[in-house]
Amino acid sequence: MTAYRAIEGNFTGAPFHMVGDGFRVSNYFPGGNDFGERFSPFILMDYNAPFQFPPSDTVKGVGAHPHRGFETVTIAYQGRIEHHDNHGNHGIIGPGDVQWMTAGSGLLHKEYQEQEFSKQGGIFQMIQLWVNLPRASKMHSPKYQELLSGDMGKAELPDDGGTVRVIAGEYNGVRGPASTFTPIHLFDIAFRAGGIASFRLPAAFNTGLLVLRGEVTINENHAAKEGDFVLFGNADGEIRIEGLDDDALVIVLSGEPLGEPVFQHGPFVMNSKAELVEAFQDFQAGKMGRSDF
Repeated sequence: MTAYRAIEGNFTGAPFHMVGDGFRVSNYFPGGNDFGERFSPFILMDYNAPFQFPPSDTVKGVGAHPHRGFETVTIAYQGRIEHHDNHGNHGIIGPGDVQWMTAGSGLLHKEYQEQEFSKQGGIFQMIQLWVNLPRASKMHSPKYQELLSGDMGKAELPDDGGTVRVIAGEYNGVRGPASTFTPIHLFDIAFRAGGIASFRLPAAFNTGLLVLRGEVTINENHAAKEGDFVLFGNADGEIRIEGLDDDALVIVLSGEPLGEPVFQHGPFVMNSKAELVEAFQDFQAGKMGRSDF
């Protein structure tokens, strides 16, 4: 009999709210569920479930704001998202694409719905993750990775059961393109009805999945539906996911815990209160750069 990885529970996100005027999100953690260090190195997940935005002559989104000490990972499923930062990075991503921004020592960026999408309106769906940086990399120079759909690692499930897209780390030997500071596995799985994905991830890695669409059965007897976040225990075992719909979609997150103190306030995530104070002082003194970019 297969030994499956234990499931700690099903969780839902907080009520939907607007971030700026362009993102209608449910926060799964830290606000929606108090996972704390339980899900290190991931420290935030906002999910903009499919939402119809009306046409607008004004671009919708979030203006220039600072970050230090972590990375933002924006995954687009529907609609188009544009990014600018004050280190000269600029990108536009659409369905299947990912922006992976390392704030590191500090920068300012802005994110918004791409201009033509905003003018036309349409269904918008995306995820944003915050991934903590280890102490040794907190002050790394900022950088930006634009990972397009065609760059992703791809694995086909047996019996034409669906497709796994690997963004970071690997799925059964297929690797993703993202460069990470600590070991992370990040992939989504699009199922056809009856498709089965079976895989193992390191027992010590904090691991969970979010059902983005449809319904699935996990480890043969645990049902999860759209909007459910399933948290796995830190024990060895196989993870088996079966798609019950032709369009079921899940995203799997797994990472090695950092085991370091976390002090977060607003847009900064550091290892001590003193470092947080320094981050605010550096921002106010203009050391993270100009906001008129």
